[in-house]
Amino acid sequence: MAIITEASLRALHRKGVLTRVVLRQGEQLTPAAADFLREKKIPFSWGPVQIPVGVSNRHVHLSPEHVEILFGRGYQLTPLRELSQPGQFAAREQVTLEGPKGNIAGVRVLGPSRGETQVEISKTDGYVLGVHPPVRLSGDIGGTPGITLHGPMGSVTIERGLIVAKNHVHLAPDEAAMLNVKDGDSILLRAAGERKLIFADVAVRVSPRFRMDFHIDLDEANAAGLSTGDTVEFAGVNGELFPVPKRR
Repeated sequence: MAIITEASLRALHRKGVLTRVVLRQGEQLTPAAADFLREKKIPFSWGPVQIPVGVSNRHVHLSPEHVEILFGRGYQLTPLRELSQPGQFAAREQVTLEGPKGNIAGVRVLGPSRGETQVEISKTDGYVLGVHPPVRLSGDIGGTPGITLHGPMGSVTIERGLIVAKNHVHLAPDEAAMLNVKDGDSILLRAAGERKLIFADVAVRVSPRFRMDFHIDLDEANAAGLSTGDTVEFAGVNGELFPVPKRR
């Protein structure tokens, strides 16, 4: 068993690099080391915490009005499968996106319907369509471009709502407390597979409606060799990688 001592922690603290300690399997703090961390108000936890990955392909969130335009009057979305977040589902319905340079068919609709239609694509999709939407968190669509959607019963052109989704992690309040983070924080996550990569600015979203899940798009997943159901390691907060204390 690796023992982390007060002396090793004090050495790191003098260098100004000790902001948090994450204990790995087989590591143990001495009582004096734990007291030192508490005295300096330096958080410590047991880890590494593994966060499940959810890869999001291109998809559409529709307003109730646009559901009816695209699929018919009084139409209700038909759930196909549940998504990682409670109450969210992939619908059987699909639409075609039309951009200035090309179309993408078979784009999945996600439910339930929302107050305003939003379309989430990857950077690669943008090249196909001939559009260049900004990277935004879901719901932050002010000043974004629009696009045309075609369904079996009609078409609609939105004036805004086309984005590339910023990577983010969903957390329930107790999960956020476990990680000592809050809504709006930025965390670092490490992919440790064949294509090692650190996601350095992952937005934290906390709600009682959420459960722990790291959302990335297909471009990011391919770059890191990740698939839905894989995990990434919680590696830092607000731009700072967790320090690794020296052993004696």
